[in-house]
Amino acid sequence: METMDAEIPEVRLVGPGKAEGYAAEVEDFGHHVDDMFAKVDKLEQRLNEVEQFYSTPSKKNLNTSKSSSIVKDKDKEKHVASFKKRQNNAFKREAAAAKRMQELMRQFGTILRQITQHKWVGPFMEPVDVVGLGLHDYYEVIEKPMDFSTIKNKMEAKDGTGYKNVREICADVRLIFKNAMKYNNERHDVHVMAKTLLAKFEEKWLQLLPKVDEEEKRRKEEEAEAYIDMQLAQESAHAKMARDLSNELEEVDMHLEELRELVLQKCRKMSTEEKRRLGTALTRLSPEDLNKALLIVAQNNPSFQATAEEVDLDMDAQSESTLWKLKFFVKDALQLQGKSSASMGGNNNNNSPNNNVNNKRKREICDALAKTSQKKSKKPSS
Repeated sequence: METMDAEIPEVRLVGPGKAEGYAAEVEDFGHHVDDMFAKVDKLEQRLNEVEQFYSTPSKKNLNTSKSSSIVKDKDKEKHVASFKKRQNNAFKREAAAAKRMQELMRQFGTILRQITQHKWVGPFMEPVDVVGLGLHDYYEVIEKPMDFSTIKNKMEAKDGTGYKNVREICADVRLIFKNAMKYNNERHDVHVMAKTLLAKFEEKWLQLLPKVDEEEKRRKEEEAEAYIDMQLAQESAHAKMARDLSNELEEVDMHLEELRELVLQKCRKMSTEEKRRLGTALTRLSPEDLNKALLIVAQNNPSFQATAEEVDLDMDAQSESTLWKLKFFVKDALQLQGKSSASMGGNNNNNSPNNNVNNKRKREICDALAKTSQKKSKKPSS
């Protein structure tokens, strides 16, 4: 019985000229392989970047309820094309928000002027004179001193240390009066003045508060939209990177296949006898494995109809890489078949409907192999 075991390669003695030629070819193959490794390394780095992006939960699902509808409704490619437009819109939103906040600051400034014009505001206009008044325990009681002159200077600061929003100013105004009430007892004049002015301030602040709340809500919505735009832009960029990466991987795979075919052509071309043995071994495969073998042929030959009712398989027309893939597949498949048959103890039901269909398919393919072999063996009559 013929086997599919690997044969001992033939050893050929060659002269100096041929030896140098083979050495040059091997060196050339080595350079090709090195180039492939370098490309694969670069592709692997980019692949890791894409995988890291998509493995982050916030990238998989944008966490706002609005994000999912935006992702579905808008084409990601369109987001990439309009990236600059979104940037400009973001700058405009930021400028408009800053302008609205300046208006709120101006209105808050009106409240401050009204409070600071009150006849009782004197003790609160400048920092407390701790030394002059002999308040030795002041800094032990008051953690953060505050006064209206400090607030004014911070509101006018241009170096980035100023207030970002009116709520920060409101908190410092409250701190002025609460510090005074905390340090002085309830019957002290300063305590009474601070309590009175704080009540007046809170009354005026309640009139401005709805506008502050509306602006904060609007700002949060704009920040959420800007975040979604940024996420979509990143996702689109990484999607494009993934597509480019896939194309380059296909190109590398194609070059590797060409290189493998070239190496097989030059170094280990399958002999006619080996092809004959391979064709014979194919007829011993199970119908399922035989179909898998035909799919291997179809991988490198798109015109080959692996699932057709009649298959015409010409072993000489196959590429070297296809032949060697078939050889290794057939060898492994026959070994598994042998083990399976031994474990089943020969109790297979060959008369089942499925087996009848499979056996019919196998006979058709085997007949096609034999027919192709007969065509090649015939010689034209004289």
